[in-house]
Amino acid sequence: MIPDAAELKALLDFAVELARGAGDITYRHFKGSFVAELKADNSFVTVADREAESYLRAQIEKAFPEDAILGEEEGEKLGRSNRRWILDPIDGTYSFVHGVPLYGVLIGLEVDGEPVLGVVNLPALDELIYAARGLGCFWNNAAAHVSATESLGNALLLATDFGSCEQYGFGRAAEILQRQVNARRTWGDAYGHVLVSTGRADIMLDPIMNVWDCAALLPIVEEAGGTFTDWKGQRTIHGGNAISTNGTLFDSVMSAIAKAEKT
Repeated sequence: MIPDAAELKALLDFAVELARGAGDITYRHFKGSFVAELKADNSFVTVADREAESYLRAQIEKAFPEDAILGEEEGEKLGRSNRRWILDPIDGTYSFVHGVPLYGVLIGLEVDGEPVLGVVNLPALDELIYAARGLGCFWNNAAAHVSATESLGNALLLATDFGSCEQYGFGRAAEILQRQVNARRTWGDAYGHVLVSTGRADIMLDPIMNVWDCAALLPIVEEAGGTFTDWKGQRTIHGGNAISTNGTLFDSVMSAIAKAEKT
């Protein structure tokens, strides 16, 4: 059962403070020096990832020992409640290890399998975005909303890497969308979805996503008035890929994808 507004607000406040604490850990390393290692999937991991996730897990286990926890670096701890915290201690590690400030700490919470809240802390940018079901979306304590852009011809389209869309079978769709929009940029990873939720971009494409990449983003984008789906248009954090839109452009994006599948 989804928590009532008071309980959700308390859980969101807890998650916001956690994200701040983990963000402080990552930012200390970001401004200092560290060694980056390559994991089996050729993605980077650093001591900052590990320290931040360990901090998050310890705080959650102390406050809610019955809750399940899933994190990118330490895997899953099963729980005995109906809640599961989903953690990405550093989303955008490639940016992080190259000294680019477009990385974030992501915290999501599922209740009975439903994503109910999300927090993204972008410590190097001093931006904190958070939302919970029915409580709205906030950007540094001010209400956040998606854009009012009504046509692809006026839209700003984002992706972490448009070239990777081809690699994962979405090259034709990405090509069609790039031709139809006003502008395209590679302001990617979670930051791209944050830009959609705060009205600074209109569409974000991600051809490959893990659940810990998505869990915080779905509540944030939806509470800001947008859509967060997989490339089939299904509302999910388990689709293996993701698209955020401002809502108004959702049908146009899905039409472009459908057109790509026919050609």
